[in-house]
Amino acid sequence: MAQETQYNEDNIRSLDWKEHIRMRPGMYIGKLGDGSSADDGIYILVKEVLDNCIDEFVMGAGKTIEISIQGEKVIVRDYGRGIPLGKVVDVVSKMNTGGKYDSRAFKKSVGLNGVGTKAVNALSNYFRVESTRDGKSASAEFERGELTNQDLLDETSRRRGTKVSFVPDSEIFKNFKFRSEYVERLIKNYVYLNPGLTIVFNGEKFFSENGLKDLLSESIAEGDRLYDIIHLKGEDIEVAITHSKTQYSEEYHSFVNGQHTTQGGTHQAAFRESIVRTIREFYGKNYEASDIRKSIVSAISIKVMEPVFESQTKTKLGSTDMGGDLPTVRTYINDFLKTALDNFLHKNPPVADALQRKILQAERERKDLSGIRKLAKERAKKASLHNKKLRDCRIHLTDSKKARNLETTLFITEGDSASGSITKSRDVNTQAVFSLKGKPLNSYGLSKKIVYENEEFNLLQAALNIEESIEDLRYNNIVIATDADVDGMHIRLLLITFFLQFFPEVIKEGHLYILETPLFRVRNKKETIYCYSDQEKADAMAKLGAKPEITRFKGLGEISPDEFQFFIGEDIRLAPVMLDKALMIEDLLSFYMGKNTPDRQKFIIENLKVELDRVVEE
Repeated sequence: MAQETQYNEDNIRSLDWKEHIRMRPGMYIGKLGDGSSADDGIYILVKEVLDNCIDEFVMGAGKTIEISIQGEKVIVRDYGRGIPLGKVVDVVSKMNTGGKYDSRAFKKSVGLNGVGTKAVNALSNYFRVESTRDGKSASAEFERGELTNQDLLDETSRRRGTKVSFVPDSEIFKNFKFRSEYVERLIKNYVYLNPGLTIVFNGEKFFSENGLKDLLSESIAEGDRLYDIIHLKGEDIEVAITHSKTQYSEEYHSFVNGQHTTQGGTHQAAFRESIVRTIREFYGKNYEASDIRKSIVSAISIKVMEPVFESQTKTKLGSTDMGGDLPTVRTYINDFLKTALDNFLHKNPPVADALQRKILQAERERKDLSGIRKLAKERAKKASLHNKKLRDCRIHLTDSKKARNLETTLFITEGDSASGSITKSRDVNTQAVFSLKGKPLNSYGLSKKIVYENEEFNLLQAALNIEESIEDLRYNNIVIATDADVDGMHIRLLLITFFLQFFPEVIKEGHLYILETPLFRVRNKKETIYCYSDQEKADAMAKLGAKPEITRFKGLGEISPDEFQFFIGEDIRLAPVMLDKALMIEDLLSFYMGKNTPDRQKFIIENLKVELDRVVEE
């Protein structure tokens, strides 16, 4: 008989604030990550500090915020009111302490729970806060949440405001690296939502004159817009709407009190519903909701008193009320669009005509595809039953709704050896594998019909659950895992083309990655080092000395499952696929995936020459 586990007073522990944050960081900042994803923890730390600066601006204090990120160190300086000097230590080291509980000081604030900067403090191996106000200054320094130094100046000529400096703890965030693209995206969202605010990041200024209209102008190129952006503003609401000429599915950018709600919530659901209702009433036609919203690219921002989010990272709104004497979120958004959008369409007949033509086109395409879609769904269902191509993760098989709130990953790979190795070494709870059969089709210039007729594309679309919208995307991370040779690179390019052609928002929203796997294994009897470049190989050889054994991995299939677990586990290296907002997708695909042209031949020759020159110099 098994011995009963002891449970007594000695098993009961009380953690102080910093111990709990460090033991359960996911409760406070979501996933950890290494900086390869926009929602990795190091960016949440930056956001938590920035949120306080934004709240100062919203309250009319400080029009400029300065951010510096050099290496691993982050410095954020605002010119707001400054933290009351006697509370500088408390607001960054005592849970549930802050000014957001006093509605006289902060209204419709981003931060509400007094947690943000405490989490930054506890998860940094260096943290410093300095406040200046009324000609005086107070500062405090911490190490992993422990106060190490405190100072008070009776007189200073520095401008009022708050300055926070921190270095994320490398014990928590392993091998992390800040990517300026993600920081800039965060900054741009802040300035779009706060016209009049200037944010200076590493010397570059960011500001917006037209709010969400500027956001959509950046999100969708002018040549791809069906009509000029509709920009509507109310007291606590702002929306921007257009439709894409080439994009198939829906794209939404939603915000609450300046917070980017990447997972949507009650406001985004109400927005989608209200657009359909308003347009149906305007045209007097009961159009299908999917036809109205097909190819829509839009943004909504609302301000709510004491919003309720579904997590500390505030990525999804749970509130149903606007607060105060205002109606529900659903009623408020619907009433606004019913008046503002209806008025706009009446005053702008060319836009109304273009929108109706788009809806009718979507209706025709839907009816033309109805039979094909039915057959495709039956094939996808049959294939999933036999589990030939998709080896799903356990969380999806047990609770698909819960899975959307977890960090799930789908590896797309080619060949039995590679898919077999990944399948055997993956985390079966959160990692799934989709196995390609040979090279996928070049989908450039093809219609959506091909997605249903092509078995690979149809099953991939079904696995991802992105036929209508990426709102219900089944995996947070879509990872292309192919060999680092010419054939593998070609497969990567064909898959990226598939997403750009039919589901560009998957890339825009930062869900697509390339798996980086080692090129070499360098080892002796005592140690094994995996190397991702020639330089890393040279460093490993120098470290191990005395003629170590060197293995060159020619493909993923040559890496055993026992080894593969190191490359798709905690130390996974992912290269995000990013889209240059200055380029039109059509132009990008035409150049790289269209018929060979003199321009592309010239590009290849010139870049090959540059690469050869580099190799010769080395």
